[in-house]
Amino acid sequence: MKSKLLDLNHPDIIKLKDEILELSRDESQIIGACYRYVRDEINFGYNSSDDITASQVLRDGYGQCNTKATLLMSLLTSCGIENRLHGFTIDKKLQYGAVTGFFYAIAPREILHSWVEVKYQGKWYNLEGFILDIDYLTAIQKMAGKDVRSFCGYGVACKDLQNPEVDWKGGNSTYIQKEGIVRDLGLYETPDEFYQKYGTNPKGIKKFFYKYFIRFLMNKNVSDIRNRPA
Repeated sequence: MKSKLLDLNHPDIIKLKDEILELSRDESQIIGACYRYVRDEINFGYNSSDDITASQVLRDGYGQCNTKATLLMSLLTSCGIENRLHGFTIDKKLQYGAVTGFFYAIAPREILHSWVEVKYQGKWYNLEGFILDIDYLTAIQKMAGKDVRSFCGYGVACKDLQNPEVDWKGGNSTYIQKEGIVRDLGLYETPDEFYQKYGTNPKGIKKFFYKYFIRFLMNKNVSDIRNRPA
């Protein structure tokens, strides 16, 4: 598998892979360790672009669906776990709250999205619940209130906000934005292939303003939500 974005030979990826394998005894534990690292050690946030390398996501310490997926694929592949990328578009409504005001207004109606599919005991499982770190998700749950179930916004689109399917238990799929999916864009062996075909979010002049200005305001907003007093 040739992939610039998975960055399999980068020292930081190799070091993290070795740490995961040292503490994991079987395939389920390896998948779980990779998954939990990407979910909780990499905060939810907005990187400079979708098509950055796995090692860059690691250095940033934050990511969204597409960039976190690249890191998860890199770790799984490094650990010998078969996986693939599934591309979609999602309705921008699920980003409302995390993205606000003028920036939300100019965002495209459909946004590129992806999750990772992992092969475990001969079956494929969908992993999407890694997008939001637990601290951020908990803040959203508290903000919405314990009686709220179906929820769309702040990076969430699920049927039960208080009991989302975000934990790998061995042989199960996980989701946090699935209910916002609009179009299925198919399966890809590497993220490189996906972005070569569909480009990145956003495009054109919006990409310039997003990279150098807008995303910093978005990340501050996300951080404020995560650190909001209970």
